[in-house]
Amino acid sequence: QVQLVESGGGLVQAGGSLRLSCTASGRTFSRYQMGWFRQAPGKEREFVAGIHWSAVDTYYADSVKGRFTVSRDNAKNTVYLQMNSLKPDDTAVYYCAANTRVVFIPFLDDYRGQGTQVTVSS
Repeated sequence: QVQLVESGGGLVQAGGSLRLSCTASGRTFSRYQMGWFRQAPGKEREFVAGIHWSAVDTYYADSVKGRFTVSRDNAKNTVYLQMNSLKPDDTAVYYCAANTRVVFIPFLDDYRGQGTQVTVSS
């Protein structure tokens, strides 16, 4: 089992930036594939970004490609989501997720955090 705790959400104006962090419990963080989902009211949940346990491979949804960057620091048991050029459509609850599966994409959220709200004002 792994527990995930997100932080870094908040209110930002369109065009601004935020960095989300997700810290995981446990001593085997380097073995987990990590990802970020988001869900806005009335919309389907969307897989936003993922990073392979090796940190070599990353994945981005088309909606955030070129604006968001996912990274990880295994020494700190933490994965980050740097979000730049934010748009009102990025407003959602962002969830950190993890798994230890062989397949990277599609990303399965075997473990999920409680979420952090990101609100982008126009």
